[in-house]
Amino acid sequence: MSDQSALSTQHSAFFRSYMFVPGNSEKMLTKAISLQNLDLAMFDLEDGVPPGQKNDARELVATMLGRAPGGPVRFVRINAIGTDRMEADLQAVLVPGVEGLALPKVEDAGQVLLVDRILAAREPSLGVAPGSIQMLVAIESARGLLNAPSIAACSPRVMGLMFGAEDYGLDLGLPTNREGEARELLYARSAMVVAAASAHVQSVDGVWPEIHDFEGLRRDAVQARRLGFSGKSTFHPGQIDILNEIFSPAEADVDYARRVVEAFDAAQAAGQGSVAFGGQLIDLPIVERARRVLQLHESLAAPSSR
Repeated sequence: MSDQSALSTQHSAFFRSYMFVPGNSEKMLTKAISLQNLDLAMFDLEDGVPPGQKNDARELVATMLGRAPGGPVRFVRINAIGTDRMEADLQAVLVPGVEGLALPKVEDAGQVLLVDRILAAREPSLGVAPGSIQMLVAIESARGLLNAPSIAACSPRVMGLMFGAEDYGLDLGLPTNREGEARELLYARSAMVVAAASAHVQSVDGVWPEIHDFEGLRRDAVQARRLGFSGKSTFHPGQIDILNEIFSPAEADVDYARRVVEAFDAAQAAGQGSVAFGGQLIDLPIVERARRVLQLHESLAAPSSR
C-alpha cells in the first residue's frame, strides 16, 4: 500500500477508527469506553437518538464522559449548529472528560467558528487548557464540500474532516444502494481528502453500512486508504480491527520506508542529493513520505498516555 496521508501538524494524536455510539444506550456507551482497539468514540446525540430521548441521552452522555479515563478518546456528536438542541447539548456535555465535538452537517466556516467561541468561553470553567477541546467536522452536502477547504482551515481546534456519505448522497439525489466501489462518490471523497490535506488535518471516510459484510468493508476501506483518507468511521465494533489494519502501515511498508531513509541518509552523507534505490530514483519528496510512514508506525506502537 502507498504511504499514509500527511499527519496533522496541529494535533499530535492520530486516529484510524471512529465509532458512533447511540447516546441513549447505557449498554453501548459502557461497552464503547471499554474497547481497547477503538481509537475514538463519538457519543451520538444527533441522528442516533430519537427526538423524544434527547434529554435523557444528554444526561447519560454527560455521566459517561465523567467515567474513569482510559479506552478510546471521547467525542460527542451534537445536534445541528445554531439550533436549540445544540444549545442544550453543549450545556449538558461540556463537562470534564469531553475531549472533542463532532459537528454534523457543516456547510460553512461560520458554523464552526460559532462553536469555537462557545468552547473558548466554557473551557476555563472545565479546568482545561484553552483550545484543548477539538472538533471533527462532518461534510454532508454539496455546499459543505465546496466550502471544505475553508472549513478545515478556519480554526486550530479542527482536527479533521469526516465525510457523511449518506446525507451527501441524499443531497445529490443518488440511489439508495451503492453501486460497485461507489464510483459516484469518488469525486467527493477525493475532494474531502484534498481539503483536509490543505489544512494539515485528518480525513475520515464515511461508514460502510453493511455491518456483516467484512469483505465489502475491507474493499471500501482499502479504496478510502488509496484515496488518501487517514481513517474511517463505523457504527459497529466488529469493524474496528479491519479499519485499524487498513489504516496502519503494513510491515512491508515500514521496512521499505526504513530502507529508503537509510539509503538517502547515506547518500546525503556522501554529498549526493538523490540516490537510486531498488531501481527507483529516491529524492527528497519520496524520503519525506517514507519518514511519515515511520512516524506513524512509531506513534501507533508507542504506549498510550491516556
